[in-house]
Amino acid sequence: MGWLMLALIGIAAALALWLGGVARSLWTFAGAAMMLGATGYALQGRATLPGHPVASNAEPIEVDPAMVELRDSMLGRFTADGAYLTAADGMTRSGDTKSAVQWVIAGTNKYPRSIALWTGLGSALQMHDGTVSPATLLAFKHAAQLNPRHPAPPYYLGLAYIRSGDYAAARPYWARALALSPPDRSYRKEIAFQLGRLDLFLAAAERAQTPGAPQE
Repeated sequence: MGWLMLALIGIAAALALWLGGVARSLWTFAGAAMMLGATGYALQGRATLPGHPVASNAEPIEVDPAMVELRDSMLGRFTADGAYLTAADGMTRSGDTKSAVQWVIAGTNKYPRSIALWTGLGSALQMHDGTVSPATLLAFKHAAQLNPRHPAPPYYLGLAYIRSGDYAAARPYWARALALSPPDRSYRKEIAFQLGRLDLFLAAAERAQTPGAPQE
């Protein structure tokens, strides 16, 4: 049955080429493609297997445009190494965090001294693992070694802890990121705002755990 369907597809393709007015000199390319498909079917096809609907096993993940804008302001935009981060963002949006990590790794192989990519690798690993793993820490550590005075590695390591639910661990890294941010950079105000909100949250959590503490 499978071979019959393949033959019918071949006939239909030839008819489409003829009706479409495609030059006969180009038919050989279509024939080669059909033969390649037939070879693959002969080697791997199993026509007796029952059909079943295919569904994606990945849940889409929202990538906050404001966070992308903040990253661009800290690390630059429209750069050659930044293209890998953009591709990783696309994989993350589709829920394929493994491919996101692979994209960033490919970028670090091509641009091994890119602080943006090593910082992005730490973030991608955390999104994939769901925690701040040793590999995540190693990526952020390498990013910080490339430029110890840049605020991005400590900021995004803090964000990785936030996403992992460890808010207290994030606090010193965001404080360092703020200290490293030049006064004239637009992202400094945003980091200060986020650090302030984190301090309010940590203070409220401490009061909630202290018996008899006044609640605001």
